[in-house]
Amino acid sequence: MILPQKVAQGVADGTVTVAFRRWAAPRVLEGSEFHTVSGMVRISSITTVDPDGITEDDARRAGAASVAEALAALRGAPGQPVYRIGLEWVGEDPRVALSSDDDLADDTIAEIAQSLERLDTRGSHGPWTRTILQLVADNPGRRAPDLAESLGRETQPFKRDVRKLKNLGLTHSLDVGYRISPRGAAYLAATAPDDA
Repeated sequence: MILPQKVAQGVADGTVTVAFRRWAAPRVLEGSEFHTVSGMVRISSITTVDPDGITEDDARRAGAASVAEALAALRGAPGQPVYRIGLEWVGEDPRVALSSDDDLADDTIAEIAQSLERLDTRGSHGPWTRTILQLVADNPGRRAPDLAESLGRETQPFKRDVRKLKNLGLTHSLDVGYRISPRGAAYLAATAPDDA
């Protein structure tokens, strides 16, 4: 589930406690957690609601200025059910602290290398992790489509791969493009080929 930045910040500060979505079927599970720009959020509940029953208070608790704004934000076919999703802020995204750690012990470097090797092995286009890490390090803030094109890849699969690296604390997403994290830079430096 994706929350706009304003809504994610509202969940973090407690002013937003619900979201409304129009889906053919629920796309989230009660108790599941997900990453937002403001940290981790948990789905505390999910119920179907009559959109005509959404109140001004409901709209405010969803981060909207009015019922009309909350209803206008609903996507999907008008005949699909509307879900009221309870939201709770869990805490900071653990990837933030992880990505800031640039004091890598040998065993940590080995763990990262093992994780990257697994990603390389599972990939459909051969080893890719070091290439993308280096590309991101060399091109901070460059648009994802441009980076993908430079490798002869489609944009969406490329972005999924960068997200896998982000989950390991090795990259950061920017408003446009990416940058290498301190952890990612330390890993690249520690594992640089001798001729580099």
